Amino acid sequence: MSVFMDLNLSFTADKKLLQSVVETAAHLGFSTVAINYVFEPTAKKKQDIPSPTPINELIDQLPVVQGRSRPIRVLNRLTIVMSDSSHFRPNAAEYRCFDLLAVQPTTDKLFHAVDRGVVFEVSYSAAIRDSTMRRYTIANAVSLMDTCKGKNVILSSAAEKPLELRGPYDITNLGLLFGLSDGDAKEAVSSTCRSVVLHAETRRTASGIISTMRSCSESSCQQEAPPAAADSEAPAAKRAKHQLPDD
Repeated sequence: MSVFMDLNLSFTADKKLLQSVVETAAHLGFSTVAINYVFEPTAKKKQDIPSPTPINELIDQLPVVQGRSRPIRVLNRLTIVMSDSSHFRPNAAEYRCFDLLAVQPTTDKLFHAVDRGVVFEVSYSAAIRDSTMRRYTIANAVSLMDTCKGKNVILSSAAEKPLELRGPYDITNLGLLFGLSDGDAKEAVSSTCRSVVLHAETRRTASGIISTMRSCSESSCQQEAPPAAADSEAPAAKRAKHQLPDD
């Protein structure tokens, strides 16, 4: 049986809403999710990297995954919106409280400078919120698939509320619309995500990274996994790409 993952649930300080999103993900059959914090450094002033809230403070009781007898696994993810290469320091101590680390380059030059072994991420929730974003999301995703040939891609929601989540098989169908083959679309919500998480779990001795363009243990720190995704908020295909460097 496949193990499905959604490695991008948007963080909110509204605990009740966040718990509802996680419960919905478990009901839809996702075994692992990641709560995503976004950090956008600026050159004008020094900013503190956010610290993840311990999972047991966000969610009173982890829901059981539909069709399985175990509770959902919840990870923490940090996405760094990178407008300059100096904004990303993969070995920084501040990153170690995050299970997954994503980089979102804001320029084409930075995007192509991302390290080899990248995993790309396409997030679909913006396409649900807005018809214009739907066109951008599809166009960006198709452009990305042409570039990466459908390999090393994960599909995630970036959901802010429960109604923006879709089940694994619906997401697989979306993957076909984005230009993925049937096999690659299934892997994009299962085995490729698992590889990202496993690689991230080596972070304490090595380094795992996720990169997105456009921009700790189960209670607080577990380990870092790489992200990259097609960002649906930008009209240009380039800005829709997220990458997860393997490092």
